[in-house]
Parts: sequence; C-alpha cells; structure tokens
Amino acid sequence: MTVTNPVPTTPLTGTAVALHDVHKTYRNGAAVTAALRGVSLSLQAGSLTAVVGQSGSGKSTLLHCAAGLDRPTRGAVVIGGHDISALSDDDLTRFRRDHIGFVFQAYNLVGHLSVRDNIELPLILAGRGADPDWAAHLVERMDLRALLDRLPGELSGGQAQRVAIARALITRPTVVFADEPTGALDSATGAAVLGLLRDTARDLGQTVVIVTHDSRVAAAAEQVLVLSDGLLVDTLETPRADEVTARVLAAGR
Repeated sequence: MTVTNPVPTTPLTGTAVALHDVHKTYRNGAAVTAALRGVSLSLQAGSLTAVVGQSGSGKSTLLHCAAGLDRPTRGAVVIGGHDISALSDDDLTRFRRDHIGFVFQAYNLVGHLSVRDNIELPLILAGRGADPDWAAHLVERMDLRALLDRLPGELSGGQAQRVAIARALITRPTVVFADEPTGALDSATGAAVLGLLRDTARDLGQTVVIVTHDSRVAAAAEQVLVLSDGLLVDTLETPRADEVTARVLAAGR
C-alpha cells in the first residue's frame, strides 16, 4: 500500500521499554514455578523486536509483564520512562489504555461494533475523540476505508488483523505488543500483516514487540530475543530464520 502525505508524528526517542531484573513466580499450592528468573533488557524507540523460545521458556509471561497485563514478582518494568510496576491497578489500567497497544492472534474485536468503532474503541473507553487526521491516516494505511461499516464477522482473517493493528495504533502508544499476530493467518496474509508491522516501526517510529514461535516471523525483526527457562539467553541481530531456529533449539537443550 502506498501512503501519500502521511500524518506527521513525533516518535519517542531513546529507550521505549526496559525491564530491570524482572522475576515472575506462580504458586500452585506448595509448588512454586519460576516463569521469569531475572530478565533485564532495553528496547529502543522505533525498533521492531521479536521474542522467541520453546514452549515454557517464559516468552508469554514476558509479554504479560512488559505490557502491564501481569505484575512481576520482583523487578521493574519501565515504559517510556514510567515505572509501571509501581502504579496502582486503576492507574495501570489507564496507562495501558493510553500508552500500550495490543495485537493478538485472535484479533479480540468486539462483534457488535463496526470496524470504525472497533478502531476507536480505546478512545471511546477513555471518553476521548479520535484525531480525525490520524484516524484517516490509519484507515488508509491499513486499507480499511471500504470496510468501516462492516462488523467483524464479515471480515477475513487478514482484514480483522489489520483492524486490530489500527486499533492498537489509534492512541499513538509508546509501544505495541503483538502476540502471535500471524498465527491464525495463511502464509501470504501473514506475510502481509507482518509487513504492516515492520512498516509501522520503520515509517511511524513506532516501537513494536512481537512474541512468536515462528522463526520466519522472528527473522523479519531487527533483533530477536531468545528466552530459555525464564532467562534471556541471547540477542540476535537481523538473523535468518534458520539461525533463529538453531538458536532456539540449542537454548532448549
């Protein structure tokens, strides 16, 4: 898709996301499971990062803690200079709504709302109106103009995921977290959605973090964080898909 006269943005500079010695444990009766065991990382604004690891490596827990969906047992999560670990539940909810975007494998669109209302839902919940120029820009960027009055049930998987991306961007968040964003899509549609996320980071200065099990998806990122047994064991710069696969397998041994 070609974009003409893009809306000017003032992207965040410096560090967008930082984790400092983050631990997360879960209790099940007397048993304690350590999902994260002291993860520290720093992601620059405007970067596209993939998080990979075998099942049980801690990548979903990392996403939940970094995105403020769960609280670390110990350590700090800093988004755009704000330590969200110290926020009250209400303040954390408001912070997430304004500063963090989410793109999920299952889209999470509201079935009885139109595409237009689904895109603007974070602003509706906040009692704010959309910036009309920005909203129009996202609609054009995601090729959704002809779909604005449709319901989610009338969309293909790729269309629904493009709506989810537009919704994640409508508040101009500090960071967008994408959880297996291409997992429910065929390969061609998944590649197109991944291209949109990559373009979002490059052209809009948007920080994007993708959690995935797919090495081909991870290889589209500028850097890949490899988790194993709750630890960050490696960082790969612009790797090939086979390099990601090899490192994940080696880390799991």
